Amino acid sequence: MAFRRRAKSHPLFSQEFLIHNHADIGVCLVLSVLIALMFEVTAKTAFLFILPQYNVSVPTADGELVQYHYGLKDLVTILFYIFIAIILHAVVQEYALDKINRRLHLSKVKHSKFNESGQLVAFHLSSLVWCLYVVVTEGYISNPRSLWENYPHVYLPLQVKFFYLCQLAYWLHALPELYFQKVRKEEIPRQLRCIALYLLHIAGAYLLNLTRLGLILLLLQYLAEFFFHMARLVCFADENNEKLFNVWAVVFVVTRLFTLTLYILVIGFGLPRVENQLLNPERGNLFSFLFNNILFRMSVLLLVCLFQASVMWRFIRLQLRRWREHWHQQSSRKRAASARQQPKPLKRDSGYHENGVVKAENGTSPRTKKLKSP
Repeated sequence: MAFRRRAKSHPLFSQEFLIHNHADIGVCLVLSVLIALMFEVTAKTAFLFILPQYNVSVPTADGELVQYHYGLKDLVTILFYIFIAIILHAVVQEYALDKINRRLHLSKVKHSKFNESGQLVAFHLSSLVWCLYVVVTEGYISNPRSLWENYPHVYLPLQVKFFYLCQLAYWLHALPELYFQKVRKEEIPRQLRCIALYLLHIAGAYLLNLTRLGLILLLLQYLAEFFFHMARLVCFADENNEKLFNVWAVVFVVTRLFTLTLYILVIGFGLPRVENQLLNPERGNLFSFLFNNILFRMSVLLLVCLFQASVMWRFIRLQLRRWREHWHQQSSRKRAASARQQPKPLKRDSGYHENGVVKAENGTSPRTKKLKSP
């Protein structure tokens, strides 16, 4: 097999065969699509899997610009990149994380958490660099008004649409990975909740034409998550090294404040100033028309504030628990060190000294030993 060396073979089409060979099956499906590009009969269908669809020529002052909008064919493209994400997941696991795990000799619980953080560090770092490149080249940071000007942003540049399709593909691939990686039942609800929140926010920004705001928010979120999972990896290697958790705490608070500020700035103050808020099906702003009204905007702002408050409350509880554990460990170490430094009394004679004379426990002087005559 391409990714793992196994001494035991499993029956074909069994669960164990699917779990141990899911990456190889993904490689075969991806190669079949790539081979289909070589033939004229199947090339048109193969392009549906690889390239983003719904391209439109938009007239500009300099000529025409090719941009994209969303549609049902995007599901086919997302499906193809789900298999790409499964293959990359197996590559990172086989050639990086498994080798580090053999050296660390972690327990089963720590082994599972180490694999989770290792995969997310690789994903968040690559997405962070990619997202930063997109927002800089598109000018969303240098011109904050572009986040709400000319809303709805129905037409997207190629790199923006491709970024969103890949993000949706990655978080959708995380669902079957729970089965392939044999995640413990206790961890499944937490991971499902995390995956659902990411899919809800990314798909919501994509369908409601808030892709520009979504890019900035993903950049902030991935920055905080990268430091968190990196701190976990460092802690697994050295349990006493928690300095990176302090860095994550600062980054987390700063990103939460920026996130809440952006929501209020764009949804609360920017979108109400948009002039064209009428329903225009030809322009594709059905979702935008339903979204850009005062009732829906205020409801979203309320939900966002409540969600951010709950996240901050969980963060404060986590920090207080870490500080209590830290002070408890420090006090126990000080008690142990003082106990080691305290000198022990020497038991030379039974009793105690009083005015230079050794007294017995009952207050009488002990008998002196008789010296034998030579």
